[in-house]
Amino acid sequence: MSVKRLSLLVLTGALASGCSVFEQPGDSWVNPTTWLNDADTQESFGNPLESDEVTVATGDESLKQSVESGQEDAATPEAALDEAIAPELRVAAREARQKLDNPEQQTADESAQQTDLWQRLRSGFALDHDIDNDRVRDQLNWYSTHPGYINRVVERGSRYLHYILSETEKRGLPTEFALLPVVESAFDPFAYSHGRAAGLWQFIPSTGKYFGLTQSWWHDDRRDVVEATDAALTYLERLTGRFDGDYTLALAAYNSGGGTVSSAMRRNRKLNRPQDFWSLQLPRETRHYVPKLIALAKIFDKPQDYGIELPALKDEPYFEIVETGSQLDLAEAAKLAAVDVDEVYLLNPTYNRWATNPDGPHRLLVPKESAETFRTALKEIPAKQRVSWQNYRVKSGDSLITIARKFSTTPAVIQQVNKLNSDLIRIGQRLMIPSASKGSDTYALSASQRLERKQDRKRDGNKVRYTVRSGDTFWDIAREHRVSVREVAAWNGMAPGDPLIPGKKLVIWSKTSQPTLVASNSTRGNAMVRKVGYRVRKGDSLSTIASRFAVNVRDIASWNDLNTSRYLQPGQSLVLYVDIRNSP
Repeated sequence: MSVKRLSLLVLTGALASGCSVFEQPGDSWVNPTTWLNDADTQESFGNPLESDEVTVATGDESLKQSVESGQEDAATPEAALDEAIAPELRVAAREARQKLDNPEQQTADESAQQTDLWQRLRSGFALDHDIDNDRVRDQLNWYSTHPGYINRVVERGSRYLHYILSETEKRGLPTEFALLPVVESAFDPFAYSHGRAAGLWQFIPSTGKYFGLTQSWWHDDRRDVVEATDAALTYLERLTGRFDGDYTLALAAYNSGGGTVSSAMRRNRKLNRPQDFWSLQLPRETRHYVPKLIALAKIFDKPQDYGIELPALKDEPYFEIVETGSQLDLAEAAKLAAVDVDEVYLLNPTYNRWATNPDGPHRLLVPKESAETFRTALKEIPAKQRVSWQNYRVKSGDSLITIARKFSTTPAVIQQVNKLNSDLIRIGQRLMIPSASKGSDTYALSASQRLERKQDRKRDGNKVRYTVRSGDTFWDIAREHRVSVREVAAWNGMAPGDPLIPGKKLVIWSKTSQPTLVASNSTRGNAMVRKVGYRVRKGDSLSTIASRFAVNVRDIASWNDLNTSRYLQPGQSLVLYVDIRNSP
């Protein structure tokens, strides 16, 4: 989660305010062109250069764990992104995965005959690789002893790295910045963290919105390779200017906000201490953020010194941007470009559904060798044939919501297509409904299929399918099933700060013996949960705080992204979700 440095709150005042962060809209079918999480509307969209939020990214931890556990063979080429695919589709996708996770790479002999992308990357390095610091050495030791990890991120990143490097060079930024997606997302375009950060560059919703990365039912620009790269480099460029050209401080601020870094510098200034990155007291994630990037840069600079052989990459674009002119079914796009539909999703991870956004921008990224074929085929297919249509006759009991759910679209889209001035429809009325041209198994990397894969993964406990009710909170649901808030969110492809919409289907791996009998509606309705801030005092521990506020230690750790094996620090700010009936 994004951890804010909260000023000390007077607990009684916070409880008496009566404000609840858990009130959610009652209908999930909203305008697809303006959709934004309800929680986002409550966030501050101020200048992130002044922010004091730590963006907890997906990072490379899951990939590290798979490498450390010795599952490299299972996780490497054919399964690098299989977490995003429903289990029943994995066999069908295996051949495509083998091709997709091993983009054509040149041999060592070929690389000797032409400029290698790695040499171009090295030529723009500008950070100090000679820094003598334990944090860098620790990261360097791990990466150098796990060459399989380096191979994995190269395989994933080979689609995007040439473009990111080119954009980095255009701005005159250190080319080490092109490796930042390794630290942020391990080059997984579908990465989504429990801190609500998404995409290669791990933008949280508020920062994404500030830089023009919009979200709708159809798409999420935070996952758009072109848009998110532009936003990330713009952000880094501005941070570099703010910190007088100090790249390490700019990187630290990208992770924890410019306000956090400036506050740490002011503290050191008052104490007559150095104000460089290595001397600042910063959040734990930020303290390791810059060392990770420097360690990776050292390896990519001189891989032979660490016994690593980098897969050779040609210094040429992997994809081209093709203007489509209108909305386009992604399966149809794959057919026109003569590529697998999964390749279309991997290059265009911004799309949540089976088609591009009807409101644009009307473009697709396609492999370079397929671009001309795609352009030629597009000219021969009329705009009206680029999306399949269903001619639907309204029946008794129908509403725009039920029809939209039936065809995996939204009421707003149906209204727009059929030029309806309201949501009123009549029995016998004919409606044109845009729909997918193929079955769901074709769109294996769409948002719904990725979620299905995540929800159906076997875990400990009793599997419960739960429908969100009005007034539900992650805290209530987790407590009823004796699991953590973060677990409930992660099992359902969400973050603890995401809104719970009534009617949403969740999967819970419950630790209760009779999960269907717990928590009646009346009990739930009487809950009086409030979000409060708490400043850690001398002698406090997680257990004493949990006891004081009648909450669970594991939940406090989840809400605040804490390591339960570490001590709390006096003055540390915590966020608690407290049932005020059970608290002092």
